[in-house]
Amino acid sequence: MPVASPYAARLGEIPVERREVTVLGSTTAYWAYGPDREDVPTIIAVHGFRGEHHGLEPVIAYLPGVRVISPDLPGFGETPPVPGREHDLGLYTGWLCEFARTVAPGAIILGHSFGSIVTSAAVAGGLETPRLILVNPIGAPALEGPKGVLTRIAVLYYALGARLPEKLGTALLRHPLTVRVTSVAMAKTRDAALRRFIHDQHDTYFSRFADREVLHEAFITSVSHDVRAFAGVIDVPTLLIAAQRDDITPIDAERRLATMFPDSELVEIADVGHLIHYEAPAEAAGAIRRFLRLPAARGR
Repeated sequence: MPVASPYAARLGEIPVERREVTVLGSTTAYWAYGPDREDVPTIIAVHGFRGEHHGLEPVIAYLPGVRVISPDLPGFGETPPVPGREHDLGLYTGWLCEFARTVAPGAIILGHSFGSIVTSAAVAGGLETPRLILVNPIGAPALEGPKGVLTRIAVLYYALGARLPEKLGTALLRHPLTVRVTSVAMAKTRDAALRRFIHDQHDTYFSRFADREVLHEAFITSVSHDVRAFAGVIDVPTLLIAAQRDDITPIDAERRLATMFPDSELVEIADVGHLIHYEAPAEAAGAIRRFLRLPAARGR
């Protein structure tokens, strides 16, 4: 039985519509939240590895009056892979550039986790945007983080999933125990109800990848790149929303990352790890609203 979202009431007040568009010759599914008007800001929000658009909904719930376009990345959620292409950083960057120019040219760009790599690479490569927002940005090599040993184990895990016979490999990659262990490792909140919600989200959506080949390619991409490579050439105002207990990128590395951008602002959130979008969406949305010079949302 699904666990009720603590953000459902807020999200229910925001209109949403599922849409599809052709990008790179393939269908991309995306969701449009909020008012469809030219006088409100539009954000394109890119989710993280093994996620899909639902993961960013808690933040969207605290952004009433903002237009948020939230696609599923190719190979995840309801967006199929791009046929005949390796799903590497070039593919995801090209996809985002074409998607943005087709659906919402000139939109503000937001990326969470792996999405921070994709969005940074796209903006550095010429995607036009007035502002860039990075939530839990990958600001250092994953293999060098405080959980570097676990990352190396993950490398072996995804490689094994790709090499085993297809049925067995896919079952391994989707195994509920693996999903739960990952969820428990990332969650920092002591709120039992919120932890149940987070685990339910991962149980429900973490295995909605198209096939093991795409998953393995995306994983290799996620651990082979970080935002540092693109920061120096991003010439638009950039907001970094970082967690002080992030096991993927330590807060000291996030502070160094912020200095690499020509024009950046760093907001740190205490007592949170790599799941800012689940554990501190109100704080993240508040930072976004201040960055965009929007009035504060009502209530909590």
